[in-house]
Amino acid sequence: MQLLRAAFRLLYFIGFALALIARVQFHFWRYGEDISWALRLRQHWTRRYLLPVLGVRLRTQGQPPTGACLVVSNHRSYIDPALISTEVLGFPLSKAEVAHWPLVGRAVRQTGVLLVQRENTQSRKNALAAIAAKLCEGYPVILFPEGTTHTDAQTRDFRPGAFKTAIEEGVPIIPVALDYRDADAYWVGDDTFLPHFVRCFGKRYNDAVVHFGPPIRAANAEEAVATARAWIDEHLRRIRQNFSQN
Repeated sequence: MQLLRAAFRLLYFIGFALALIARVQFHFWRYGEDISWALRLRQHWTRRYLLPVLGVRLRTQGQPPTGACLVVSNHRSYIDPALISTEVLGFPLSKAEVAHWPLVGRAVRQTGVLLVQRENTQSRKNALAAIAAKLCEGYPVILFPEGTTHTDAQTRDFRPGAFKTAIEEGVPIIPVALDYRDADAYWVGDDTFLPHFVRCFGKRYNDAVVHFGPPIRAANAEEAVATARAWIDEHLRRIRQNFSQN
């Protein structure tokens, strides 16, 4: 049953990506490129048509931000950006390899995802410039400053570059604590997409929590990083505690 459920959901996911690409391309062809419209479409379709069919039961807490800000979260899986984007009309920053994934790569490029090759210095500089540009345009940028997924109960070291950019641009930093009830949802180490998809989405449901924190305005990046990590670590503990009690 688990394998059949995963197979159905994988086919649905492929169909979803094709439909999203086609819808965006048609709109851009007919009315011209409109990234704000694409962000709204991605948010609506993900919330209504993708996550429910994949069995993701998402609970959000706190006040989702609007306007220019840097949204920083701990990182568990490749679906983390989709969860946060159901509440935030912003530009997630993702690793450049995603651009080469079949269907997914094209969909993310057309619906407002910034890409970075983390081991490439010039690519990181370009990504920071792109972040600054989107913040100046009034958009939120969604970032996972640990730079990798993991199973640790608490956050790993944050890369400070985007924090410096946010402070220079005078925008708030919004911490986010994100976690899943079942560790099978984590995508870590040498795990590949298909085995993980079967293991994760073969289950009937996957419970997830996204908790938005209060805006952080700090004098420097070091202070902003420390404040964001402390808030996220504390609320990751609370999320795990709630999972264990319910």
